[in-house]
Amino acid sequence: MAYLAPTPETDTVLEAMRTMLGDRLHLAVTLGYGPRFLHSTGQLHKGGPNTGLFLQITQSAQPELPIPGEAYDFGTLISAQALGDYQALSEHGRRVMRLSLREDSEIGLKALRTALAEALG
Repeated sequence: MAYLAPTPETDTVLEAMRTMLGDRLHLAVTLGYGPRFLHSTGQLHKGGPNTGLFLQITQSAQPELPIPGEAYDFGTLISAQALGDYQALSEHGRRVMRLSLREDSEIGLKALRTALAEALG
């Protein structure tokens, strides 16, 4: 679950990690960008069988795009949705880990991909 801006570079790194995890651990691995996946797969994650392992990747610095008529911006909204999704998974007894990348998510994702490759051999 990636609460990151979808870019071609981000897609490439996330897809590489998804493939690596699936191939080396022999598990089905899905990938989705939040918050748009919340309605469909979110229901499966929280209400389906408790067999999933979830990694939520967020970015600490979100864009400060104002929402007309509101005291908060889209960055705050996205952060709140990610936190709410994490809490809901936890409350349903799901095994979930949250990783928050610093401002440059591209560098953080590449470091994560490298660490996964080293850990998985």
